[in-house]
Amino acid sequence: MSTPATDDDWRAGIDDIDAALIDGYQSGFPVTERPFRTVADDLGITESEALTRVEDLYEQGIFRRFGAVLNPPVIGASTLAAVSAPDDRFEEVAETINGYRQVNHNYRRDHEWNMWFVVTAGSLETRNAILEEIAAETGCEVLNLPMLTDFYIDLEFPVVNGDRFARESVSETTADATRISETAAADLSPLDEAILLEIQDGLPLTETPYRDVAAAVDAPVASVCESIEALRADGCIKRIGCVVNHIVTGFDANCMVVWDVPDEDLDTRGEAVGELPYVTLCYNRPRRPDQDWPYNLFTMIHGRDPDAVDEKIDELADEALPYDHERLYSTETLKQTGARYDEILGS
Repeated sequence: MSTPATDDDWRAGIDDIDAALIDGYQSGFPVTERPFRTVADDLGITESEALTRVEDLYEQGIFRRFGAVLNPPVIGASTLAAVSAPDDRFEEVAETINGYRQVNHNYRRDHEWNMWFVVTAGSLETRNAILEEIAAETGCEVLNLPMLTDFYIDLEFPVVNGDRFARESVSETTADATRISETAAADLSPLDEAILLEIQDGLPLTETPYRDVAAAVDAPVASVCESIEALRADGCIKRIGCVVNHIVTGFDANCMVVWDVPDEDLDTRGEAVGELPYVTLCYNRPRRPDQDWPYNLFTMIHGRDPDAVDEKIDELADEALPYDHERLYSTETLKQTGARYDEILGS
């Protein structure tokens, strides 16, 4: 990929058709043998032009990837973890953690627990073993915070606008509490597994991406499309489309806020907050009182304007979540890749 566009110039050369691609196809990308033909018909352009435009937006860094967004807690075992890395060893600790292929996201945050990363593996045992190895290799205590309830998680939002925070121009959001089991893995057929492994890094940028996947897994294209649709219906695939790079498009004032919500109010508050359009993530993770971690509800707000993000957090605290909380701003991206499923069974 070429050098990504900067916050100031990413809109250069973006016309109405590009804008329609960027904001209209973050999900719902057709699962048909020639999906770009369907997209082209919708946009009033040719199939080859639709493909070329997506390729160009990817090369500019506006699209981070093209394909399926997989759902780690449904496919395998995933957790959010944190360590408190000493300043003089911060880079060393980050290098150790990032060396695990099962670590797909890692961020520095402005907090005592200053390094936050996601571990995704094919089994709970392997995930926990990785956390134990990280603790042993770094000498840092690990805060293990698996997701217990998903109230709302979606990083799909319009970016071709002047919004100060994500979904400022969106009127409503629907939230629904979904319990997450650490031990319940998806019931995948051999074809499902082969497809997930083939598309984990994205779909081929060709006029026939599903046919190319079918050739790679040695299956009929109709069977591949049917499997992908079923995986999406079962929650293994969250959405299919063009994944926007929110940092490149200016949404770089991102804050994770953690809240100490009374357990008896958690579901009611979580669902209500998940329906607020400016909240991009809302989920329940366990308290860890033995590690001085009293928080059980996590929210994320993505914005272009730090002051606007702080104002929305103030609004949350005043109106929806009148509880003790902390704001953990992301100050550095240490690693950001898709979750890996190279050994989907028992990895």
